[in-house]
Amino acid sequence: MGFIRSYYWHWFVAAVLLAIHSGLLYGLYVPDWQFDVSAATSSLPPIDSGNVYKVNCSVRGDLGPACNSAGMIDRYILGLDHLYKKPVYRNLKECNMSSTGQVSDSSPSWCHAPFDPEGILSSITAAVSCIIGLQYGHILAHLEDHRGRINHWLGFSVSFLALGWFLAILGIPPNKSLYTVSYMLLSSAASGITFMALYVLVDVYGHRRLTSALEWMGKHSLSIFVLVSSNLAVIAIQGFYWRKPENNIIHLIVSRFHQK
Repeated sequence: MGFIRSYYWHWFVAAVLLAIHSGLLYGLYVPDWQFDVSAATSSLPPIDSGNVYKVNCSVRGDLGPACNSAGMIDRYILGLDHLYKKPVYRNLKECNMSSTGQVSDSSPSWCHAPFDPEGILSSITAAVSCIIGLQYGHILAHLEDHRGRINHWLGFSVSFLALGWFLAILGIPPNKSLYTVSYMLLSSAASGITFMALYVLVDVYGHRRLTSALEWMGKHSLSIFVLVSSNLAVIAIQGFYWRKPENNIIHLIVSRFHQK
């Protein structure tokens, strides 16, 4: 445990970042705000000179899609033009999104607004998750026996899992879009348990062949990211179809998703 105490300043930085995140997320006052729907800020076609939507907030500590302080910070600092145009909360039933991806004009005003789940505020807790991952690496570097590594990883993971659930019970819900503290702890615990299971499977018992596909993905992760994010992989997969171009696996997955 000596090497863990030697990195106490890592935990201090993590605690400070979490305090800043919680203070901004729950302490900032979010006033009423409005935005202009245009080609730059929405997937909807502009009508006349654009539609101005107003969102009534005047709250503090709201974690909903309309009035959270994370969105307000990004709107003030980054601007609407630099936010994600199709946030995940458009899929909520309140937004009445059609199968073509359009949001109905009768939907709440916030359904038309852009939102970045990887904004400024969520980057703070993302940095904390990196610090937590660094501690798992310290265990791997400083301990040589399998039992010691597994025990420390298990202790970390169980602690994060228990603390995350405790915060969720207290009223801090696991929210991926806002990257709340409880979500960060639960996802860190899940990642730690998964990493520990793969370590036992591959390094302890030597079943490397079972994870060869995952190993290949890890070696080519950057290439996979570029191919997927640029839609090159999707276009290539759509080139394989049965009899008609519509009979491809991408179209099948998308149609099943919209049906649900």
